[in-house]
Amino acid sequence: MECCRQLVVLVDVLLVLAFCGHIAWTVKASSECKQALSREIRPHSVAITEFGAVGDGVTLNTKAFQNAIFYLNSFSDKGGAKLFVPAGRWLTGSFDLISHLTLWLDKDAVILGSDNPDDWPVVDPLPSYGRGVELPGGRHRSLIYGRNLTDVIITGDNGTIDGQGSVWWNWFKRKTLDYTRPHLVELMNSTGVVISNLTFLNSPFWTIHPVYCSHVIVQNVTILAPPDSPNTDGINPDSSNDVCIEDCYISTGDDLIAIKSGWDEYGISFARPSTNIIIRRLIGHNRNGSGIAIGSEMSGGVSEVYAENLYFFDSSTAITIKTARGRGGYVRNIYILNVTLVGVDTAIRFDSTFSPHPDDFYDPNALPVIERITIKDVIGNNIKVAGLLKGIEGDTFHHVCLLNIALTVTSGSPWNCSYIQGYSAMVSPETCEPLKESIYPNHSSDCYHLSNHLRSSVGILILAISQAQQQPHHQ
Repeated sequence: MECCRQLVVLVDVLLVLAFCGHIAWTVKASSECKQALSREIRPHSVAITEFGAVGDGVTLNTKAFQNAIFYLNSFSDKGGAKLFVPAGRWLTGSFDLISHLTLWLDKDAVILGSDNPDDWPVVDPLPSYGRGVELPGGRHRSLIYGRNLTDVIITGDNGTIDGQGSVWWNWFKRKTLDYTRPHLVELMNSTGVVISNLTFLNSPFWTIHPVYCSHVIVQNVTILAPPDSPNTDGINPDSSNDVCIEDCYISTGDDLIAIKSGWDEYGISFARPSTNIIIRRLIGHNRNGSGIAIGSEMSGGVSEVYAENLYFFDSSTAITIKTARGRGGYVRNIYILNVTLVGVDTAIRFDSTFSPHPDDFYDPNALPVIERITIKDVIGNNIKVAGLLKGIEGDTFHHVCLLNIALTVTSGSPWNCSYIQGYSAMVSPETCEPLKESIYPNHSSDCYHLSNHLRSSVGILILAISQAQQQPHHQ
């Protein structure tokens, strides 16, 4: 037994050393995120008040925002410009941004979304969705909107953008809407996007939605909506690449972050995946969604997702992959680590029954490929269920790897798995039968992002411990 204890200590030491091997990757990712923030100060600046805006919370300022941005467009090829929103409550309908623009909110500035749906124009559905997410046809345009832009910054001194979404939530619940609800911020087909140092409140629908975008940073934002507000997701990267989300606090009525890439046959045809997504230092909770979700609209594919240092509390689910027959697409190469959970109903969930489809023309034989999902270094207290991992009959989810997970679970059946294949090591409570085969020493290469020295050193020691424990003990 003394030999076993010594081996366990060696395992702990080598695990620490092995985890340090990931530091270079993390630092590299951090420098990439912050490098994009080091931009030159805009040489031209105006205040919204110069265009007749009144910050009394009553006067509608849509024209003032539109006119200010139209004026600043003349500086887009001269180093860009800044639109300053001073202290006040600035009521507005939807307005467009332009390239090479900084929208800057003072710490006591509040941009308020109008409660008149006519102030949110109806636009075409996204081609990767084929229709509005909630209703056939078009969708209301977001409060702050932009398309085909380069170098756009939405920031400030922790000012506030409030969608005043309660009227939209009520219309949705009463089923009186003619079109899908608007997001709070949507940027489409844009690159070089930074959203930082702001508070977002009460979005009518999803809060921040970069779609068909590249090189996006969302940093140091707070996103809040009531726990019963419908579908008020926090940040939803959608068919976008090279996205960094870090240092955020999110408390909403649905998923805190949901990575998407199109819906059924429309997403398959559009074929723009979400890839190279970094999520770091996220804190939050919800009662009707997940901390981090992938899907359910993932038909264009999702890959290369790296999420670390996550803290979820008083929540329904921590980590979810949502999909269904007919989605097609893939979710692969997902690496989630350093997760702390307190008071979460389900720690890990793979749900293959998200059945809403855009129309009757989807292909029920279009099956999603779910593979190479690694989740490691998770601790949790007061967890009801450790995992509900359900693949699709005839479409097993492969290479699911769980490593170093310790959960205090209140349910008598902590794991429920079907049509899942993978491996595990150091998981408590003991995982389900399809994942019981050890990662080490033979299967670490099947697990996404486990380093070679972690495989060789720790794997050998775990095997040695296992063999030692099987030896007869002498009194």
